[in-house]
Parts: sequence; C-alpha cells; structure tokens
Amino acid sequence: MMKIAPIVEEMGRYPDIEPILLHTGQHYDDNLSQVFLRDLNLPEPDIYLGVDSDSHARQTARVMMAFERVLLEQQPDLVLVVGDVNSTLACAVTAAKVGVPIAHVEAGLRSFDRRMPEEINRVVTDALSDLLFTTEESANENLRREGIPEEKICFVGNVMIDTLLKHRRKAMRTGILERLRLKKGEYVVLTLHRPSNVDDREAFLRIIQALEWIEAQIKIVFPAHPRTVKRVQEFGLQERFGGMSNLLLLEPLGYLDFLGLMNSSKFVLTDSGGIQEETTVLQIPCLTLREQTERPVTVTEGTNIVVGSRTERIVEESRRILNGEVKRGKVPKLWDGKAAERIVGVIRARCVLG
Repeated sequence: MMKIAPIVEEMGRYPDIEPILLHTGQHYDDNLSQVFLRDLNLPEPDIYLGVDSDSHARQTARVMMAFERVLLEQQPDLVLVVGDVNSTLACAVTAAKVGVPIAHVEAGLRSFDRRMPEEINRVVTDALSDLLFTTEESANENLRREGIPEEKICFVGNVMIDTLLKHRRKAMRTGILERLRLKKGEYVVLTLHRPSNVDDREAFLRIIQALEWIEAQIKIVFPAHPRTVKRVQEFGLQERFGGMSNLLLLEPLGYLDFLGLMNSSKFVLTDSGGIQEETTVLQIPCLTLREQTERPVTVTEGTNIVVGSRTERIVEESRRILNGEVKRGKVPKLWDGKAAERIVGVIRARCVLG
C-alpha cells in the first residue's frame, strides 16, 4: 500500500489515465487494511479478490485464477505491479499469458539468494515486464546482466520514500510516544518476520539471546508480526520473551504510528526490506537481521549494517551504537519524493501519448 499510494495519487492528476486499483487480499486484516487505507489517503480498492494466507503455490494459483477473470473482463492497457510478494508474481505471469503489458515498480533488486521466495518473485516478474522501474543503480546493473534491454529500464527513484516524505510530519503528531510512555532516543524498534529467522528455531534463539542483552541496556519496542507470534508459541518461547521486562510487545501498528515510532528511535533492528530504506532517509541507524540485502545502497550510502542472526555480531553492533559510534549515511540519488511523478510520466509517454 505504501508503494502504490503515491502512484494512484499521481495518476489521478491525468484524465487520460483510468487507474483500476486491485487488492488481491494476500496481506489482509480487517483492522490493519482500513488503517493503511486511511493513513495513506488511498481510495477503497475497485476490485478485491479475497485471496487469503496459504502456501506459496496455492496462494499464487488462487491469485492467478481470480486475476485472469479480471483481465478478460476489464481489458486493461497495462498491469502495474509493485514489490516482490506472491501477488506480484501471480499478476505478472497472468498478464503475460493473456498478452497485457506489465510495469514493475521496484524492479532489479537482488539478494542473490534463491532460497528466498521473494527472490524468485523478483527475477520472474522482471523477466516478464515491459517497463522496469528501478530504485537504485545496482538494480539497473542487475537487469543489464540478466539481458533486459536498456530501453525497458527506467531509473525513477523510490516510491516508498515518496510516501515517507509526504507523511513524516503527520506521523510525528499521532501521539504514539505518549501513548506508549516513550521518550525520543530512549528505545529501539524491532521488526522480525522472515522465515529464515523465525521458522528456524536455532536462528530465532540466537536473535533472542541478542535481544536479552539489548533490552538490559535499552527498551525494545516490538510490534509483533502474526507469523512471529505463532512461532513463539510453537517453539515454547513464551517464557524467554516474558522474561524480558524491558521489551514492549505490541500488536501490529498502522503506517503513521509505526513511522512516528521509528523516527524517534535510537536505532532499528529489522529483517524487512522497506525499513532499511526508510531508516536510511530518516538517518536512523539500522541493523538488518539477515545475511544479505537486496537493497545494497542502504549499506553503501545509507545507515544500514547487515548483521545476520549471530548473537555476537548483533550485540557488537548494538553496543557500538549505544556507545555513540553511529554510522552516518546520505540519501541516495532520486530518493526525493518524486518517484511516482517520474513513473506516471513514463507510462503516459510510452502507453498513452506514444
């Protein structure tokens, strides 16, 4: 939703574009979905497919079956997909088979780890796409190596940052710090949900051990993903989490509340891709709990450090930040809040006016 919101808004400026907003339902919660629609000023989706959580194969197949009907009924001129989730892959494959051109926002990002389902989704979607909108130069290089013609690659910047810059000031006024009795710079934000971290009990235990050291030094605020909560229960780790008295466990938060929370934190621990980008722009130190990142510009230019799941490494980098050894970064090229403007400009030039 954060990626699509600025594009939908920009398309609304042009009467020669008729956007049809489709929500597959892959990531859907009655409360959270409405919170994000409201926070981002998104209209209600024109089409909702009602696909829910399932295995990768079944979920992808269900989206494809439902989306094929939509394509045959609507006869669109272009299908625009964002990111790297199963819905991205499913809609791209379906559009390619029906013969509808595809535009992919956030194209070219690579972790080079085919064990990640998202990596498969990225590679296949890019191979099928007619317009590939990239966020950083490494993505352009990846696409060239994979044989994508230069005329299909469009370096436009990062739509996630469009959304962040538009809503940052509003996020500072949600009152989330007051509600949670927090003070700026006196807590750490944690997000954790990747299968490699929470489905692997040994990796999860290594991370927990690091968290136990960190929470003895500074408060940890943890909006917990449902997947992670489920694994805590399955692995019998409730006592370990319960024993961390300085860890504040929360339900998932809406966009504005989470942005406000992150913006005032000492640093962020995460295994999310988008948060690596957001912390770079916010100039908040970020420790990524993965072995690699598909967003290398957040490391080479931003505030991100990839630490993996080893206890010692997480503790070492956390200690450095707490001691004032903070990595200083800069905002990458074209992360200026105008990516959606560039994307829609290309679409109009290629698909509407041309």
